Amino acid sequence: ELPVVGREHAPNLIAWLEGQNVVVKAPPRDINAAIANQDEDVILRIGPEFPAQWRKSLPAPLEIIQDSTRQDAQIPVQRLQGLLSAYGGQTGSLRLLARGISPGTATAIQIRRTDLATPEAQRGRMLSFILPYFLIISAFLGGAALILDATAGERERQSLEPLLATPAPRGAIVSGKIAAACLLALVSLLLTLLAFKLGALLSPTVGRQMEVSFMTIAKLVLILLPMVFIGTTLLTYLAAAAKSMKEAQSHMTWLMLLPMLPTIVLLVNPVKTQMWQFAVPFLAQNQLILKVVRGEVVTAQQWALYLAAGFGLAAILWFAATRRYQQEQLAISG
Repeated sequence: ELPVVGREHAPNLIAWLEGQNVVVKAPPRDINAAIANQDEDVILRIGPEFPAQWRKSLPAPLEIIQDSTRQDAQIPVQRLQGLLSAYGGQTGSLRLLARGISPGTATAIQIRRTDLATPEAQRGRMLSFILPYFLIISAFLGGAALILDATAGERERQSLEPLLATPAPRGAIVSGKIAAACLLALVSLLLTLLAFKLGALLSPTVGRQMEVSFMTIAKLVLILLPMVFIGTTLLTYLAAAAKSMKEAQSHMTWLMLLPMLPTIVLLVNPVKTQMWQFAVPFLAQNQLILKVVRGEVVTAQQWALYLAAGFGLAAILWFAATRRYQQEQLAISG
């Protein structure tokens, strides 16, 4: 869909766009607000001087209204630019033919591109795609080794039954295990982010493409903190039912694939950022990480929704893990 201002000034162009499967619709009342609020990705404005310039075979002005900082709007903008360039090229060729001139004479040069970018530069460009996955997986499974040993490992060594026989509440026991694993995951995450900061200092390519200040690192920690609790509590719940370390470790295969899903979906089908996305695990982290490293603004409403949904899910998983530890057969190894 393409909102067009002044469509009456260029009926032929509008008809051609509609023939290219573009749905032309009326523009919003406040164009600037529509772009700023992400209600529209791009708007085309046709000025009143367009018909006169067109009839004189002079360049007729068209204005593309967009927000260049919105990454999700780049594809619609590029498609519109390509369509308008194609329409202008076709019309220019027809004008030359009408004057008995070959359209090829208007093409004085033919451009060929040779990409001499170094592999380091290419890796720096791709870092924006793979960085969210590595950060999310580091937070999601950073405490996996400890929590697997503290749950399935203790059950396999038959040391869990004496622990559960102590006067300590089972909820306190499982909470202590989760807290220890979360602390380990948080330390691992901080080391990963500091290594990323050091890499940005040593690699000018990465430093130019992404914002890697200490404020950015603090925001990334806040983004990934709910994922630390979600991953640890989920693995606690799953590993508590495993009778051996090997059985518990079998969950790692599909758990490592979960953070890849939003990256794959966004690469195949880029979507416009919407409020509900900040309540979806993994997708929310992916969107927020990309916003932060690109220096884009995250609103207070987005932060509030994300943190509420993230810590809410972690609380539900923590409750489920503590309930599982109430089962008497948990201490029985088999």
